[in-house]
Parts: sequence; structure tokens; C-alpha cells
Amino acid sequence: MAIIDGFLTKWRAIWNGLGARVQRIGRAGGMETVHVRPAGPDHGEQGGLSHRGSHQRRFRDLAPDVAGRPGTAPGADRRGSRRHQHRLRRLAGGGFLVIAAALAGVAATAQSHHGIAMHGEPAYPPGFPHFGYVDPAAPRGGTLTLAAQQGSFDSLNPFIFRGQAAEGWRLVFEALTKRSQDEPFSLYGLIAEEVEMDPARKWIRFRLRQGARFADGEPVKVHDILWSWETLRDSGRPNHRLYYKEVARVEVDGRDVTFHFRSGDNRELPMLMALMPVLPSHWFEANGFDRTTLTPIPGSGPYEVGRVEPGRRIEYLRREDYWGRKLNVNRGDYNFDRIIYEFFRDGTARFESLKAGVYDVHYEDDPARWVESYDFPAMRDGRFRRLELPMKRPAGMRGFVFNTRQPPFDNPGVREALTLAFDFEWANENLYYGAYRRNESYFENSDLAASGLPDAAQRRLLEPWRSEAPPDTFGPAVVPPPTPDAAARRENLRRALDLLDEAGWRIGTDRALRNADGRPFAFEILLYQPDQERLALHFARSLERLGISADVRTVDPAQFERRRRGFEFDMIINHWYQSLSPGSEQWYYWGSAQADEPASRNYAGVRSAAVDEMVARMTAAATRDELRAASRSLDRLLRAGRYVIPLYWEPAVRMIVDSGLRRPGETPVYGPVLTTWWRAE
Repeated sequence: MAIIDGFLTKWRAIWNGLGARVQRIGRAGGMETVHVRPAGPDHGEQGGLSHRGSHQRRFRDLAPDVAGRPGTAPGADRRGSRRHQHRLRRLAGGGFLVIAAALAGVAATAQSHHGIAMHGEPAYPPGFPHFGYVDPAAPRGGTLTLAAQQGSFDSLNPFIFRGQAAEGWRLVFEALTKRSQDEPFSLYGLIAEEVEMDPARKWIRFRLRQGARFADGEPVKVHDILWSWETLRDSGRPNHRLYYKEVARVEVDGRDVTFHFRSGDNRELPMLMALMPVLPSHWFEANGFDRTTLTPIPGSGPYEVGRVEPGRRIEYLRREDYWGRKLNVNRGDYNFDRIIYEFFRDGTARFESLKAGVYDVHYEDDPARWVESYDFPAMRDGRFRRLELPMKRPAGMRGFVFNTRQPPFDNPGVREALTLAFDFEWANENLYYGAYRRNESYFENSDLAASGLPDAAQRRLLEPWRSEAPPDTFGPAVVPPPTPDAAARRENLRRALDLLDEAGWRIGTDRALRNADGRPFAFEILLYQPDQERLALHFARSLERLGISADVRTVDPAQFERRRRGFEFDMIINHWYQSLSPGSEQWYYWGSAQADEPASRNYAGVRSAAVDEMVARMTAAATRDELRAASRSLDRLLRAGRYVIPLYWEPAVRMIVDSGLRRPGETPVYGPVLTTWWRAE
């Protein structure tokens, strides 16, 4: 008993000394929470503890989501101060107190780090000078002009569903951390100078770096971090809402912000919080968040928006006053004074502009054009040169996507039949000079792709779903049917007709395929790139032999995007990119809850409890082996579900680049990082 009395006496002395620093005593998760103002000048403002106006009112309404909220400024309300002192003594006397983990004098159980990794430890040690794929001595200056991949833009706000934001916005806005491009998934401090993560992944703490500023000179505050999380959670794009709603509560202590998660099941959530963009709350509170705008928004990044020609051109100017220019994660990066994006209505217009020298770097994903079309004056006189780099990253899945939300593609047998009708070998040889490889896996070109029969680890994951999963899940991994010769093509079409017959589709006297109601089998293949038309037309001709009418329709990029976001299509071509560390984005691609969520990337409308379980296993994986088993199991389920007709991938990255550009000696695993290049002097 004497030991307990001595312990409480010691804590009472601490609380009496800290009482003047207490700003608010609140509740979080059913527990009393004390918010302490750190000692020393300017901490209130820099640490976000002196929030004013609408933010103070809004976060007061978030209980119990946000613990440790700002309250009355010290000395402004002596009655409030005495009330806090009384509650502190009452809590200490009872032996019950929950405080922010970074409270001065209390050692944290986890260790602060310069960086974090999804699995294992980050490759770069504390104090590393720069990333290995940059040249820290690279000269700065000049202009880099790029071709936008989208056809147009009408907004500079990339964080909302409305409008089409201009490419290049990541030059303006920053996250709490910066991702390394030569590791599967490692993050290093940027706006957050230190990161502390619970080993069980139930919380993550960030320490705001002093000196971080937005382009309009306003300091980045804890308030901005909290506001960004709350706003993106409630009003952001679907992927932001999906991730950030998993935060149960937030604690603030000085410059430290701790996000607590509803569970530790998704081990990727702390990493996603570390990638959360930090937005200028003062600007959005004055101008509104949920609307498109062509007024430049001041971010904290290395560039700011310069000249804007809506739908045609946008210019980004390197900030001479950029606060983070000397950080190790930025050394050798952001070398150009100006980066310009030119927008073109389609691929043909883009390529003609390249020939005229309008932009500096062109990614060529059409092998036929790589062989046939690069004999123009700018190539002959040396103004441009070819660059071919090995593909190191996963190729993901590119394919004709079935919209399974509606007939006839809600029938797996119909989907398998159309897959049998696609002749990849003919298309590859006659349209693409044999340069492509057939897509087989959703994690192509990586150790995450399934092959052969499931191993023991995959069987343990899949077996509980035997009654619900497609039967092919449990055999050899499904691969697209080959068509090496005419006999194989005929056999595939015969099997396709048998499957269609089983689904109730039969050839009529007019040679058209019809169902029992007499409805012909007809659908639309929706495109926005004219150079995809020859592939789609080749497929449509193959379908004619089955009595199926496929109408190939090319629309402008804006219309295509509207229809894709609203799932208003029968079939599209899509490419799902993958990283070496897939995780929560898989919910966005395949999750049942996203099947009818506008603007999600579950374009196929996948609804499968087994798929959801494998994604959950991926996000909960504590080791690379666990991730590998879950990814391969997901791969098997998706391939057996026949949600796409797999197309192709390239084993090389092919580029046409301005001869005056130089690049670092090492290319990272995720491909060229153009902002680390420079222009020869």
C-alpha cells in the first residue's frame, strides 16, 4: 500500500506542475483524455494548439473521434483553468489517467523512426544522404515539357469527385512522408520529421516538421493535418473515404499527431495515413472544398501552378522558397525550373505533336509504332533518341473488362465463352510485331502471381470458400486459352458455342445468337483511344463467327471518364497497375462494397466474399510470405471468375526522349522518375 501511495504522490506532484499547461480534458473511446500544451514559446501556434474560428468549432463536434482538442487559450478563462486542475487532481487521486503518448517526461513504448516499411525495415538508414536513384550533383534549371495522358482538364482540385483535375498536381501537394521508388513499400519523413508506429499497427504517430510552409507563406500546422484527414474522410474521393474512415480517434500533443485505428486487422492503414496529402485548411475554409476551381491552390510542394490554359496546357514553376529543398529525400530531385503538361484530344494528336517537337518525353506502348513510325525529321537529325529500359515492376492486368452488373455478362459461362473467342496470338503477330506477352496474372511479372496448383499456404486460405468460389480456383491457375494455329482457334470457338448454349444463347436462322426471348446478343465496346480500335475491331470480327454483334465506339476522353465512373458501359479496356506491395487499393479494385460506388475502380463489378477475404488477408499480412500467399490466392479467384479477357504486357519500357535530357545512372524498380532528370548545360 505504501508503494501505491508513493506512486500516486509522485504523479500528483507532476499533475500540479502541469496543470497550467492543460488546455482541455476530453473523452475518447470512453476514457478521460488530457491535452497538454508543451512548454516553450510558439508551440501553441506551430503545434496546432491555438486553432481558431470554424476549425475549433468543427473539431469540438467530432467527439469521440478526436481526443486532445484545442480549448481556451492559457489565461483566457481562469475558471476553466481551475476546473482542469480539479479534474486532474481527481483523476490522479483515483489512479486513472489517459494522456497523449508524447507527454513530456513519459517514455513511449514504440520508437520514433526516420522511415517505415510495410514489411521489415526500410532500406535506407537514419541520416542517409539521398536516394540511390538520383544524382545529388545534377544541375538545376530549364524546362521539361510532358504530354498529359488525359485529354483535357477543368479543375485544379484533385481531391474531389467533381471535374477532371489537371495532371501534375502531385508537384504542388505533399504528404506526411515520401515514398522510395526502389523499395516495395517504404516511406521516409517529409512533412513529418519523425514517424512512430505501433508494432501491432493499431496506431501511428507523426511529428510535424518545423519550418514546413505552403506556397503562400502560411506554416503547415497540426490543424492542417487534422483538417485534411477529416475533410478527405467525409468529402474526398472514394479511395480517401474508404481508408480514412478506419481512424477511430486522433490524439494531439504539441507537434505530435497520433491516429488510432478501429482495429489492427489492416496493417497497411498506418502506411496509407503516412501518404495522406496535407492540404492548406486556411485556403479551403475561405474558398470551399467541394467544388472545382481554376484558381491555383497553395500546396506545400516544390512547385506552384503558373500559367493555366484550361483543357490545353498547365505550367508548374519550381518554388525558390521551397521549405524542403535541402531534405535528404529531396536531394537530386525536382531539377527543372518549369514543368509543363500539354493536353491532346487523343493519341494521334499527341504523336503528331511529338513529331513537331512540342514535348520532350514520350512513352511508347504500341510496338507497331515503335517499329514503323519513328523515321521523322526530329529523330533523323538527333533531336530525339530512343530509350529502352527493362520492366522491373509488376505489369498488373490489362484486359477487356466485362461489366458484370448486367446481363449477359453477369453469367460466368458467357464471360468464359467470349474469352475463348479472342485470338491473342494473331493480334500480337499481325498488329504488334510479336512484341507483347500475354497477360495471365493480375500480378504479372512478380512473385505475387499464382502458377500451377495452389501450395499448402494457399490451400489453407482458399479451402473455407470451396462451396462459393469458382471450381477452377482449386486447380491449376487459370490461363487464357492459346491459339497457336487455325485448328486451335476452331476448337476454342466450338467450346465457346457450347458454353453459350448452356447459358441459353443459340444461333437463329439469321445466324445471329439469341436468347429464349429472341433478344440478339449485342453489346458495345467503349473506347477513348483511337489506337485501340484495331484491337477491338479484331475481337469484334471474331465474335461475328459466334453470331455476336459487338459495336466498337470511340468517344472523347471526358465522356469516356464520365461513363466509366458511373459504370455505364458493357465492355471497356482497362489496365490495373500493381505495386510490389499491394494492399488496401485492392479493396478499391475488387471489393464488394466498391462494386456500386461511383468512381471506384471495381469496373467489373466484382462481388465475392472470398475475394474480400483474400484482400483482408493481404492487408493484414505481417510478413512477405503471408502477403505472397494471400496475393496468389486472390489472383486465382479473379482469374477463375473471368472478369476480364486478359490482353498483354510489355517486358520493356520504351521511350522517346529529347536528346538534351540526362538521367541518373540507376533506374528504380518502379521505373523512371522524370523529376530526377535534368537538362544538359
